[in-house]
Amino acid sequence: MKKKELVEAIVKKTELAKKDVVLVLETMAEVVKSHVAKEAVEIPGLVKVEKKHRAARMGRNPMTGESIQIPAKSVLKARVLKKLKDAVMK
Repeated sequence: MKKKELVEAIVKKTELAKKDVVLVLETMAEVVKSHVAKEAVEIPGLVKVEKKHRAARMGRNPMTGESIQIPAKSVLKARVLKKLKDAVMK
């Protein structure tokens, strides 16, 4: 489902104005972006997004088989919450 389809589905279900639904979705995305660097963000009933640190490790170049050092880095991790998982996996 693309953003346009999501907006249309929410408008149909809630009878809110399309511009209001778009504003809410865009604002929610901005809030998540600005807060996830500092703390985990949970969208109730859907997903929990958090910043995780990945330690440096040894890897292997698949073409040459040569061992290489993969540097430490931060990554985003999204975890589907149980409520959504249970609803989808019936």
